[in-house]
Order: sequence, then structure tokens, then C-alpha cells
Amino acid sequence: MATGQGPLGGVRIVEMEAIGPVPLAAMILADMGADVVRLVRPGAPDIPILNRSRATVEADLKSEAGRDLAFKLLDKADAVIEGYRPGVMERLGFGPDVLRARNPRLVFGRMTGWGQTGPFAPTAGHDINYISLTGALHAIGRAGEPPVPPLNLIGDYGGGAMFLVTGVPAAILRAREPGEGDTVDVSMTEGTITLLSMFHAFLGLGRWQDRREANLLDGGAHFYRCYACADGGHVAVGCIEPQFYAECCRIMGLDAADFPQMEMRRWPEFADAWARRFAEKPRDEWAALFAGTDACVTPVLSFAEAPLHPHNHAREAFVEAGLTQAAPAPRFEAAATAVGLAERLAADEAVRRWA
Repeated sequence: MATGQGPLGGVRIVEMEAIGPVPLAAMILADMGADVVRLVRPGAPDIPILNRSRATVEADLKSEAGRDLAFKLLDKADAVIEGYRPGVMERLGFGPDVLRARNPRLVFGRMTGWGQTGPFAPTAGHDINYISLTGALHAIGRAGEPPVPPLNLIGDYGGGAMFLVTGVPAAILRAREPGEGDTVDVSMTEGTITLLSMFHAFLGLGRWQDRREANLLDGGAHFYRCYACADGGHVAVGCIEPQFYAECCRIMGLDAADFPQMEMRRWPEFADAWARRFAEKPRDEWAALFAGTDACVTPVLSFAEAPLHPHNHAREAFVEAGLTQAAPAPRFEAAATAVGLAERLAADEAVRRWA
């Protein structure tokens, strides 16, 4: 469980069993010191890494003993977070009205793909479906080819978990003054739409073409894309600013004057030329040439390679805690954060800790 020493020390959160964004949000909140208890059905499997820093307690919410346990924890909690379809918590007898009648300051964090209301609210979906309705999926991929799913990073985690992580503590902070809790309706579609705010601004200003691989940040620019190297590895190029662009050209052995950066009609031609140049050397040779410069060129690392990179190693971005995993983020100068143990607690022990 969390040590209580982080910035959220003293905050108590009940996490209802879920997949996707809820466990990640709970992990981040627990890493920051919140005391999070996971309520799961009997026999539910653990989730390596995602269940760290908190206790897991089994409870059959359809049994009298399980419901009694849940109420005892929820009565002492600052917040509950759940990822069921709309109406499930109410049918289980744990809806916001019921819980806040017992604990008026309770914050109710609800995580769904579509939100609590609307035509799609009761239907199933996954990250790829949620972001398909936002414009995000349409924007990712090669021109003339189908859009490419960006793992489940945008909807589940960017538009979902991150908004739960910000919304729930904000509601807890508010609840402390009037003593009244709130319901936080987190929709992955709406979170993703918020993430796209800059692109809507560009679109409205006529600075974005609503098609793939035709813009500054979608791979359309020869100076903002990935290139294959001689060994089959890749480098990521992002030299947007003119001075960084000039530095990139210099290290590649090219004359920047031959590649006028913002001559958009020639971007495909320039990309072909740069692809030929990057194909002349292996990835790590290019990485060594660009290391320590402002050319904004870096190696594309695999999951297995990332923990070994000197920068990640120096920052201790990864930790070894049974499995290689991310260190807590963000970092706080004064409030310590740490990876805590994942533990299983008996019902009476969980209640006693929160007595």
C-alpha cells in the first residue's frame, strides 16, 4: 500500500475492479501517496505492475458480507473510482445517491468510453472506437492507407486515466470546504477531444489539412517523421525550429539551402532524399552522431531497449520491482513518491486499517 508520504498522503480511495484506464489512474494516485484499496470479485487475477502501491481486497458485492465490507470502506473513503457501464453501480446498490447519503463528502469518479449519457452511453467499445469519433484516429497513419491504432494510449490513458487523475483530486479538494462530494463523469471521447484542442485551433485557422500525412505534425513534413536506417532500425526526426533544422541538415551532410524547410509542395521529394540518406548508416551510428546536439534526432527504441538508454538510466525512469516498470511520475521536490507493494488483505484487516 501507499506510504502516505506523497502529495496525496491521507487521501483514501476505493477502486472498483476494472480494466484499462481505472487501474492506471489508481496506480498513479497511489504512487503519489493516496491510500487506495482495490475491491475485486473473489478469485480475480492480479494485474502485474498496474496493481502496485495498493491493497487488494476480495468482496462479492452480491452477498451480504461483501456489501457490508464495501460500505464500511466507502463510508471512510474520500473517493471511489469505477469503470462500469452507466447504471451498473446503481443496480449493485452503490450509486452516488446511496453512497453520499452515508458519506456526504464522497467523490464519485466514473470512467467510461462514451460518458454517462448520450446515445452510445450504454454500448460497448474500446479505445479504438472511442477515438474514432473524435478525429484523432482519422489523423494518424499514412496517406492512402487505413488509420493506425496508436496502441491504447490516446483514449484509455490520455483521454481517460489522465482526466480521472486530475478530476478526482480536484473534486476531493472542493469537497473539503462545503463538505459535499461530487460526481466526476470522465468520458474517454471527451478527454481525447480536449487533447485535440490545438489541432482544432489549427483547423479553424486554416493551418491544418483534414487528411493524413499532409501536415506539420502527422508525418507529412520531411523533418517530422521516422526514417528507416541501414540495419532496419529507425530514427525519429523532429527538427521543427529553423536553427534545429539547419543543425540536422549539417550533421546529415546536406545543404539546408537545397531543402527549403517550409516549401510544403516539395515535402514528399525531400522526404525521399532524407530517407535515402538515413538508409546509409545503422540506427545507433546515427544516434551517436546526433547525441548531444539540438538537431532533434533520436533512436526509436523498443520496450526492451528503453530502460537501457543512458538518459533513462540517469534519470532512473525505470525501476526494478519484480518486473521492470516505470518509476512514479511526476516527480516532486519536497513530497517523496515511491513504488509500493501490491498486497492482498483480508476484509477485517482492510476495515481495521481505515478505522
